[in-house]
Amino acid sequence: MTTNVPTSLGGEDPQAGALTHVDEQGQAHMVDITGKAVTRRLALARCLVVTAADAKRILASRRGGMDVVEVARVSGIQAAKQASSLIPLCHPLRLDRVSVDVDVAIHRVTVSALTEIVERTGVEMEALTACAVCALSLLKAVVEVDPAASIEQLTVWHKSGGRSGDRGRTSPDGLGEVPRVT
Repeated sequence: MTTNVPTSLGGEDPQAGALTHVDEQGQAHMVDITGKAVTRRLALARCLVVTAADAKRILASRRGGMDVVEVARVSGIQAAKQASSLIPLCHPLRLDRVSVDVDVAIHRVTVSALTEIVERTGVEMEALTACAVCALSLLKAVVEVDPAASIEQLTVWHKSGGRSGDRGRTSPDGLGEVPRVT
């Protein structure tokens, strides 16, 4: 077995178009983070569950005494902790904070996931995974009434820490203003 060690320490400039998980020979590798500084890193991801049905009514009904929204929230938190098992080349991390918020409106549900760590690598994938799995859990409940329900606009809305510093969207379409994250 041949192992090619990347010539850089990973973290190529994303604006340069380089893929950080592919070396010069086109082989996949886990980014080497040993040379990076340990900093507080935070990520906020959001998505929508969109439905023609009354999501408030569907999700407010307790099925067998079970709170569907709370089960979905816990599934998102659990998913964040498993991101490295689900996403190839994602670093396994001991997360310091994961929170998942669910805002239910009549025809849509906004899911927000916040992840935080003091480490050498970011937590964007963990926030996205939490958001996606929570939304999937909610979609499962809604799709029984509206088979055309969908998950839309899954993306990172804010990140901070590391070499690239703070980045965020100022006016995300359909999701309202992103709160200042501290």
